[in-house]
Amino acid sequence: MTKNPFNGKTSITNEEINLLPLGAFTGKTVVISDAEKLKSAFEEIKSHEVVGFDTETKPVFVRGHFNKVALLQIALPEKVFLIRLKATGITPEIVHFLQDENIQKAGVAIRDDIKALQLLKRFQPEGFVELAQMAKEAGLEIEGVKKLTALLLGFRISKSAQTSNWEAEKLDEKQISYAATDAWVCLEIFRKLKKM
Repeated sequence: MTKNPFNGKTSITNEEINLLPLGAFTGKTVVISDAEKLKSAFEEIKSHEVVGFDTETKPVFVRGHFNKVALLQIALPEKVFLIRLKATGITPEIVHFLQDENIQKAGVAIRDDIKALQLLKRFQPEGFVELAQMAKEAGLEIEGVKKLTALLLGFRISKSAQTSNWEAEKLDEKQISYAATDAWVCLEIFRKLKKM
């Protein structure tokens, strides 16, 4: 059995998280609003066996209303692609990626992401890895991205852009950083849990 890198801790409190330094993805972020640019993006994504995966949807403050997924985030170790689905639509490249069992797509609450994406286009999801399940199997008592990041990666992530307008004409720097970080930490959490 591998030694637990967090001195045997299986959980972390919000107070402990608040003491940690703020962290964010510092690599290259590529925002794609043009379906033509997806081909080369997915050529690069295909060369990786594991990617961080997340989606963002404009929040709804009225009961019974819902918005469609606006952003698909795919993280590689040094680069994160932010695909603006409202502009690109779900292209054959995206469907192929979502159905590719050879690329592990690591994320938290993946079932919700898949369900939301299937409202745009039906596909047969393959290769998805639920980090909350992996964490549970590793003996951890936490499952959210924020807590897993704090416990496994040793920094806290800002959630201030979470409820912003993901359908905005142009994403601001805060949104881009938030979206890229969210997908990238999923990849990093996956690597940490794999080692345990």
